[in-house]
Amino acid sequence: MTLQEMINESCRIVFFGGAGVSTESGIPDFRSEDGLYHQKYSVPPETILSDGYFYGHTKEFYRFYRDKMLPLWAKPNAAHLKLAELERAGKLLAVVTQNIDGLHQAAGSKRVYELHGSVHRNTCLTCGKKYTAEEIAEGKDVPRCTCGGLIKPDVVLYGEPLDGATVEGAIEAISSADMLIVAGTSLTVYPAAGFVNLFRGKHLVLINRSATPLDDMCELVIRENVGKVFSEIVV
Repeated sequence: MTLQEMINESCRIVFFGGAGVSTESGIPDFRSEDGLYHQKYSVPPETILSDGYFYGHTKEFYRFYRDKMLPLWAKPNAAHLKLAELERAGKLLAVVTQNIDGLHQAAGSKRVYELHGSVHRNTCLTCGKKYTAEEIAEGKDVPRCTCGGLIKPDVVLYGEPLDGATVEGAIEAISSADMLIVAGTSLTVYPAAGFVNLFRGKHLVLINRSATPLDDMCELVIRENVGKVFSEIVV
């Protein structure tokens, strides 16, 4: 069966996406040859994006974070837009994403489980006041609340647990789906990557430029850019 035929006969589709979903919006991924983790820094990005580094080297964390993690200029691409269209048509049950860029919501998707949080939510650790990504981006130093407290982005750093309610919603969606489309992810980041093993539906599809541990389990594997594939889908 083709991807279009599978979508046509499904009514509880769940989309599980990673960084490769947003590369066509101009946001670099992490693990490809020219991805963020292969760029040279005095401290590895994996270390900078850890909870220990955030609290121990907050100024250096925010210098990197503003430079590399806040592409607020990015716009939804064909994949984001088509997924929102599928949801409006009653075909898509949910989007489960490892991305923190908010592009699914910007495209119009309503039921989005952001496993690793979002740059668009920022909270004072002292009083709980909320701040936008734009307010964080405009600053030059460590962002402080009007109360003086430290502001932290709602992004799951290395060493931090995933949000329980988000995990519960994602697991419920994947477990009840009749079709799971996994796209733009190397499936190497756990526990998120393990969620796909909960799928018990009919059609399992992978869209990714490179091989993943899931390839042999899939009914259909497509080696293409995610946006290109979704631009050809008719709802």
